[in-house]
Amino acid sequence: MSRSVLFVAGEALPFIKTGGLADVVGALPKALAKRGHDVRVVIPLYKKVIEKFYDQLERIGTIQVHSGWIDQPATYYTKTVDGVVYYFIEHQYYFERDSLYGYDDDGERFAFFQRAVLDMIYFIDWWPNIIHSNDWQTGMIPLMAHACYADDYRYQQIKHVYTIHNLAFQGNFGVDMMPSCLGLDYSYFDNGSIKFDSGISFMKAGIVYADKITTVSPTYANEILTETYGEKMDAVLRYRREDLWGIVNGIDTVTWDPKTDPLLAKNYTVRNYQSGKKANKKALQEELGLEQNEDVMMIGLVSRLTNQKGIYLITDRLQEILGLDVQFVVLGTGETNAENAFKWMESEYKGKAVFYCGYNEELAHRIYAGCDLFLMPSLYEPCGIGQLNAMRYGSLPLVRETGGLKDTVQPFNQYTGEGTGFSFWAVNADDMVYTLRWATEQYYNNKPGWKGLVKNAMNKDVSWEASAGIYEELYYTICNWPDQ
Repeated sequence: MSRSVLFVAGEALPFIKTGGLADVVGALPKALAKRGHDVRVVIPLYKKVIEKFYDQLERIGTIQVHSGWIDQPATYYTKTVDGVVYYFIEHQYYFERDSLYGYDDDGERFAFFQRAVLDMIYFIDWWPNIIHSNDWQTGMIPLMAHACYADDYRYQQIKHVYTIHNLAFQGNFGVDMMPSCLGLDYSYFDNGSIKFDSGISFMKAGIVYADKITTVSPTYANEILTETYGEKMDAVLRYRREDLWGIVNGIDTVTWDPKTDPLLAKNYTVRNYQSGKKANKKALQEELGLEQNEDVMMIGLVSRLTNQKGIYLITDRLQEILGLDVQFVVLGTGETNAENAFKWMESEYKGKAVFYCGYNEELAHRIYAGCDLFLMPSLYEPCGIGQLNAMRYGSLPLVRETGGLKDTVQPFNQYTGEGTGFSFWAVNADDMVYTLRWATEQYYNNKPGWKGLVKNAMNKDVSWEASAGIYEELYYTICNWPDQ
């Protein structure tokens, strides 16, 4: 018997990325493939994927997809990377746009995508043991497989895992979408299983109909059971709490490796990190027009500039932060007020602070390598990737104790030397600034303690290896897989 999993998502590296979802769907299948599983991934064929990868894709064929009133062709392509087979679903009108999400017809677009995924299984005659769906864009798959293919036992034998990467993005649409785009009758609305307010929720469908639900850290799994973090889904999540697993994310430690990273000015390991980070700091200062000083503490921020990320805790105290003996490098884009605050910071503190408005993956690597401290004071954070990258590169994270940040960053204990970074608990700019002042004090006046922290952080296992093993254990609970 095979051990096969089909990952379905709205994005995946190495092809397309808007957020942490792409990192997970790019790295976890690869880790599972190394463990001997037949792992495949399917995403839409976006405009940006076509521009970069189209000549590398193999065309499989075209079928007509029927979903409610939708009657449209889907063309399938494939490419294998690192032992993982990727599939791409082409539809020019739905997916060849400048952005991935945020359109008025997102419900229709991803209703088509999900039905095209389920039809693809029949078309290519490959029947996975498990379909692992991710976030709202794929939340209807467990229900559609159950309801729309009820007369085909092969679909009914497939088990379903649904991962919540961020509960705040739920895919909520009008109830009229059920007959028009999903091909579902109103009984699923009337019985409350997918009803959300006066409409329907793709994410709620995934929570209700999947065999198991996961989210991306143990602490976040507990937080979303509460009214504070539950985004009006806490009641249904408490109902499914016995099937809810919190599994912390890892990172791709091949791509993110200061020893081999080709984007750095100087490669380094935990053994020679001091000279390596100084060289990268100096190169980053030169690149960004900062004052040349290899000994100054450099703070990095790589983030979406939104309230969720705790950005306003930072912008409200920029004068206090820049009053310290530090340099501050910010990379990101987001809410206008946040962008304007950082633009003001750069103009007011020339040579000491810089703001790159946008996202630049190559620059992000150099920020992780050149900075000493990485700021991540999120109001909530399902898992977070930035703090894992930062530790890998010896940049100590300063985080708020929430979600995956609490699970992955051990706060510094000055008496025992334990820890991998710094943390504070309250949603409070005073507490953040106090912790930042303390971290600055440690950097300048406790060299042995700082050195120990950096070594702890760089030695921490942030790979997918352990987490892939937990996902494997989860799969075994719903599938009668052989041990080998």
